[in-house]
Amino acid sequence: MNDEEEKRPYLSSFKDRHGTTRWRFRRSGKTISIPGNPGEDEFEERYQAAIEGREPRKAAVVSMPGAAVPESFKAAWRKVLRSPEWLAHDPATHAKNIRLAEEFLHLNVIDDEPDLWGDMRVKDLKRRHVKDILARYSATPHKAKHLLVTIRKMIVVALDEEWIETDPTWKLSYRPDYVGWRAWTDAEREKFELRWPIGTTPRTAYGLALWLGNRRSDVARVKWSWFDFKRNTVTFETKKGEKKLVLPLTPMLREILEPLDRTKEFVLMTAYGKPFSEKSLTGRMADWTKSAEMPKGCTMHGLRKTLGKMLAETGASTRQLMETLGHDDIQHAELYSRAAEQERLARDGMTKVTRRYQVKKPRVR
Repeated sequence: MNDEEEKRPYLSSFKDRHGTTRWRFRRSGKTISIPGNPGEDEFEERYQAAIEGREPRKAAVVSMPGAAVPESFKAAWRKVLRSPEWLAHDPATHAKNIRLAEEFLHLNVIDDEPDLWGDMRVKDLKRRHVKDILARYSATPHKAKHLLVTIRKMIVVALDEEWIETDPTWKLSYRPDYVGWRAWTDAEREKFELRWPIGTTPRTAYGLALWLGNRRSDVARVKWSWFDFKRNTVTFETKKGEKKLVLPLTPMLREILEPLDRTKEFVLMTAYGKPFSEKSLTGRMADWTKSAEMPKGCTMHGLRKTLGKMLAETGASTRQLMETLGHDDIQHAELYSRAAEQERLARDGMTKVTRRYQVKKPRVR
């Protein structure tokens, strides 16, 4: 009997087949195994619980605010937020990616199980896991696409930190069908123009979106300094910063701009003399179209699509569409050209059939 056994009632030790000392508590014919060694917190708690005839208490695990498992996705996201690439993004891009990242980090690895992706090590992510995550967003394919972009930001950090050696999303393509906002019809454009004459704010917003093909984010920030009225050009860099565009100033847009006050920095101003925000333009366009008794679906981005449709129908090439609208992805530009080309080819083809097979009626003399 050793010292510990002498001073601790009912405690005894023995050597297992590997020569390791094991401890046990024996009283009234009941034996309880005590893991660890005397002096260790778990050992002491289990021995005291056996003496008192109760279940041992487990140590409370307190999660520190913002704590992250080393080399986990949560740790990777923290590094993303400190990277130069992240700091260069605009506030709208920050907000979108933060929202998507938080959703991913709090996503269950397996449904109905407590483990979250934020606590998983990046190196444990497999290609099948990524496909499973994207499959959960099959009802919102564009969100799935943007979520993949956000996850890749964390993976790039993990590669830079040498937590992983390969990217499990390499060449994993997730491109939903681009349908989105529709182009305005000629009748809808006519209705809007009748309701909102040149000189009004709605007509100005409409003209900038249509004749420059601007995104909502760029319509809100169009400045007078962008225009060279002598050379008939408009020069600007898109808000996303991916392209610098030089576009011709069409007579249609010049007519809309002609009566406007040019003493302010921005072309499009609110009634309070302030520039519009991106989000407010969406709501205002909905109000303006409703006032013109137009159907739902006539959005500001739909005017950008309207210009794309006009370009395609008048014979613009895919490359011309890309350079005018600022597209980097040929798939977007081909949406317009394919529809126009199909209609033109079908019309030309059926014209030939008609000429060949139409029964000509004899002339009445």
